[in-house]
Amino acid sequence: MESKRIRYLHMLNPFAAERTKEILQINPTVIPQRLDSTQVSIEVYEYNTETLDQHSFNTAVGCTEFVNHKKVKWINVDGINKLTVESVAKIFNVHYLLAEDIQSVGLRPKMDEIDNHLFCLLHMLYFNKKTSAVETEQISFVLGSHYVISFQEDAERDVFNALRERLKVNNTKLRQSGADYLCYALIDMIVDNYFIVMEQLGEKIEALEEEIIHKPSTRSLAKINQLRKEIIVLKRSISPVREVINGIIKSDSDLLNETTTKYFKDIYDHVMQATDLVENYRDMMINMQDLYINQVNLKMNEVMKVMTIVTCLLAPATVIGGIFGMNFETIPYIHNRYGFFLAVAVMLLIPMWMLGVFRRRGWF
Repeated sequence: MESKRIRYLHMLNPFAAERTKEILQINPTVIPQRLDSTQVSIEVYEYNTETLDQHSFNTAVGCTEFVNHKKVKWINVDGINKLTVESVAKIFNVHYLLAEDIQSVGLRPKMDEIDNHLFCLLHMLYFNKKTSAVETEQISFVLGSHYVISFQEDAERDVFNALRERLKVNNTKLRQSGADYLCYALIDMIVDNYFIVMEQLGEKIEALEEEIIHKPSTRSLAKINQLRKEIIVLKRSISPVREVINGIIKSDSDLLNETTTKYFKDIYDHVMQATDLVENYRDMMINMQDLYINQVNLKMNEVMKVMTIVTCLLAPATVIGGIFGMNFETIPYIHNRYGFFLAVAVMLLIPMWMLGVFRRRGWF
């Protein structure tokens, strides 16, 4: 019973630190343990200009038949499983260091070239509307001579559905190009999705700004704190992608055609734009926190001003009442039948005159 009560009180705490620990508590010297996915599915799209073949497997053994095929292949592995990753790496002669990076947790976006393979690790972003949180999913790409292998953590969601539809259309740029263009298209969709996530987060920021202007509260401060944490997630996921794309552009790998490099330059421009937008969001949150403090101070000043005016207006009545309440035998008008009414009239007229003076001076 006591544990339930504590958990309930914890849910009411708007400044709970679990999200902070989740975002910032990453020690690169400690190897985190990844839980192997219980369900792994492998989709293979093999295509050229005229044909498209789609295959599905539950184990890596099914990929063996595609090793020597000259058609372009996209091998998408949903669910990170140690046995599956190592099996796929063995089938396509992927270096074991790359296989370790694929199975890693919490790595910074990076790119590498080892043994005729170009490796990219990125973060796919999603916006959870229920929790107003930015969620990340680590995805790895291995570019070979005629294939791209992608490894995803979550088998239930990704941002590649539009690409799958494009693959079904004959004679498109995607179907006419090689594996390097396929790799570009996959990375481009991840980067484009950054703007969708930032747009959804931007709507939360706009709504919060309106709330702070019209009705600031402690909840508003908690929301500011939460959104600042989500911006940290955005910045940590997006900023390193600039180095990844720049590394691909400057690469001399034979896997990349010169004509494809200009497309990666377009991604680089988008990443720079996304980075600038994240910085703008960060500045907005700092300004919003200052706005909240100013609004709270303004509200406090208004309260203090009203209390001061009320105190000033009651001062004449207090003085008059104190004078006529003294215990002396001889006080003016003490025996006058109209003395009481005259004193009350003076108590009312003086505050009214004071209100007029305050009004003319613009004090309220």
